[in-house]
Amino acid sequence: MTFTRHRMAARFFPVCICCMLLLCGCSHHRAASIFQEANDLFSQGNYSASLDAYTRIGETHPAAKDRVLFEKGFIHAYPRNEHKDYQKALECFEQLVREFPESRYRQDSERMIFGINTVVLKDGTIAAQQARIEALRQDLDDRNKDIAALRETIKILEQKVFAIATRKGAVDKILIEKKDRRLSLLSMGEVIRTYKVALGGNPVGPKERQGDNKTPEGSYVIEGRNKGSRYHLSLRISYPNEKDKKRAREMGVSPGGDIMIHGIKNGLSQVGAAHAEVDWTQGCIAVTDEEIEEIAEAAPNGTVVEIRP
Repeated sequence: MTFTRHRMAARFFPVCICCMLLLCGCSHHRAASIFQEANDLFSQGNYSASLDAYTRIGETHPAAKDRVLFEKGFIHAYPRNEHKDYQKALECFEQLVREFPESRYRQDSERMIFGINTVVLKDGTIAAQQARIEALRQDLDDRNKDIAALRETIKILEQKVFAIATRKGAVDKILIEKKDRRLSLLSMGEVIRTYKVALGGNPVGPKERQGDNKTPEGSYVIEGRNKGSRYHLSLRISYPNEKDKKRAREMGVSPGGDIMIHGIKNGLSQVGAAHAEVDWTQGCIAVTDEEIEEIAEAAPNGTVVEIRP
């Protein structure tokens, strides 16, 4: 509401200045002879020359200094003055109020000070702040564009690195971190690709028995693949290993098997990356159809698979 009042007041401020000319007793139309030249120049629209004339009057007629200050302040604030300067106008009016407290122009000067402070300068401050906000917004937009471009460049470079690694068979390990729901492809200890995964419906802890819906934990290898899988494409993990079998024997249960890295169930590929929002497998590690194709191409049979808690 305050901002709106300032904008409205700023719109009518030129009118207020003109009204002040009549209300303040300003003598542009009834000047004494010493002011005649300055007033005539003002009436002709020669505001700079009028200011100079008032300055000379102030130097030669010290007793008229309060009037001179008021007239100069008025000219500096006059709407038709193309070189108007509200700050200089304020300085004139404030000097008058400060040095001539008994002057007949004091109250009018105080009105002008109030008008300039509450309308012009504050509105200018708001405009400056808006310009600053707009500049910051533009800078943010530019930075976001730069970030987007960098991300695209990084994506392209990652794809090139991945393609090179795949062609050379450089992927030598698959690391699955259950807690982070992340599968990483590694080459000589360096991560070259990561994927978000879904796990078994009971993901905490290692797989112990058939039907517990847990994803194994331990060290395995890719021991085969099934292109006719019900889950688009699957890579068989060598679960159970000897440690898993021993634990199952001690528990008197079957360790289970058929643990795969696979895609989404056939007919549901449109689910895409959203599948990883919930652990939905019976113990396998699931990625999207596109991702299992990448993994299968990059990781030959015999690739080490490490599954961490």
